[in-house]
Amino acid sequence: MTSEQIQTLISMLCYMGAVVAIGLYFAKRAKQSSSNYFLGGRSLGPWMTAMSAEASDMSGWLLMGLPGVAYWCGIADAAWTAIGLAIGTYVNWLIVAKRLRNYSVVSGNAITLPEFFSNRFNEKKKVLLSISAIFILIFFTVYASSCFVTCGKLFSALFGVDYHIMMVLGAAFVIFYTFIGGFLAESASDFMQAIVMICALVVVLIVGVVNAGGLGAVIENAKNIDGYLMLFGQATPNADGTFGASVPYGAISVLSALAWGLGYFGMPQVLLRFMAIRKADELKRSRRIATVWVVISLFVAVFIGVVGRAIPSINLTSSAEAENVFIKISQSFLPPLIAGVVMAGILAATISSSDSYLLIASSAFSKNIYGGLIKKDASDKQVMLTSRIVLIVISLIGIAIAWDENSVIFKLVSFAWAGFGATFGPVMVLSLFWKRINQKGAIAGMITGGVSVFIWKLLLNPLGGMFAVYELLPAFILSCIVIVAVSLLTKAPDEEIVKTFEKVKDMSQKGFLESENA
Repeated sequence: MTSEQIQTLISMLCYMGAVVAIGLYFAKRAKQSSSNYFLGGRSLGPWMTAMSAEASDMSGWLLMGLPGVAYWCGIADAAWTAIGLAIGTYVNWLIVAKRLRNYSVVSGNAITLPEFFSNRFNEKKKVLLSISAIFILIFFTVYASSCFVTCGKLFSALFGVDYHIMMVLGAAFVIFYTFIGGFLAESASDFMQAIVMICALVVVLIVGVVNAGGLGAVIENAKNIDGYLMLFGQATPNADGTFGASVPYGAISVLSALAWGLGYFGMPQVLLRFMAIRKADELKRSRRIATVWVVISLFVAVFIGVVGRAIPSINLTSSAEAENVFIKISQSFLPPLIAGVVMAGILAATISSSDSYLLIASSAFSKNIYGGLIKKDASDKQVMLTSRIVLIVISLIGIAIAWDENSVIFKLVSFAWAGFGATFGPVMVLSLFWKRINQKGAIAGMITGGVSVFIWKLLLNPLGGMFAVYELLPAFILSCIVIVAVSLLTKAPDEEIVKTFEKVKDMSQKGFLESENA
């Protein structure tokens, strides 16, 4: 290992030490109860709520996946995706956050998403709870694998160490960290990591532009690549660094990219932050903070990919390799100690996301299936022990999925994102804003959304044409249709459920109107 690599490693180890210190600080409080471990006792302030939600949401794909897409084939796919995500972020905070916070408290003080859905419909047999917990386990396992891929690629690229060794070590660190601190530690470290991520993005962008010869040189280089700067066209890169003629980026592609914004309505790691804030009235400030952070981060990440194409010494020859453009710029042009801090931005994104995914997935089983169905008299200690066992199992499956070092982070994230968006998004929105929805409609819609993602992705999407649309969009629409149809064709919800709905509506209405005018 060279002296430069040692300096980079020292910086990253110091950062990881700080993250562990946060976990140890909150460990005692997390062990007090499952409510503290899984939801932090609803004690988050507006800044921590906003920053931890976005850091846990974006993951390593923000610093590797998104710049990689822009580097490889131009801005169309990356930019439309960023636009969809920015809009989705704002709308989700605007219309869902406060009502979910109020509803989760009123309907049985729910501390997990499956528990909220179950309480919302006064379930007796816990069917909806079980289905939602199972889907969380499935899609968060895929999500966790994308984070492990990021760890493997990062350390392999930095230190020349075998991808598989570093991927497993990265996963082990995440498991250890999630074990000791729970939701509060995760949220506190996510706050710090959100700051590290946005600073790393801005530093790498500035350094990249300077070493590419200035902003004019970056733009001129991009203009010389057919379709690279087009929003309705796409460059066609070859492995030897040349480009063929551009191809159209049509309406279906645009809708597919914008549909990423729909995913926010069903994203557990974001929705849980809405539930965990200490006061519902503080969500307006959180919304502003989150939106500014997301807009800056997304569009800087896209432009880093464009800058990478203008630097002659950076030549990445596949879509998988292109996801290293952030790392290559940092390694090439920053002093090793500073590069280590910037690389910690990727590590920050990965840790902040993977610990959220593992914690939510393990809580879905331990709190909702084990504690809610298998052993209803389970103590807090037994629930938390089960959670840790499930966490290890999920991690092992995630490691198996991430074993292929040619895995493309963006593709793994897009599938899991579609799964959550289509499975939970329609049920969440209609549960909060339509009093006629009933349990049967919610169950049918949840299954339709989750299954449609698999069918569209694996069977219909390869057919091309109108089926080439991102699986989230058709699955989301189908789920909405099924929820409405089944709810209207079956018995209306009980009077008690409707009264709770109206109570929450009255609690949230004033705040929503104020937010709308903000």
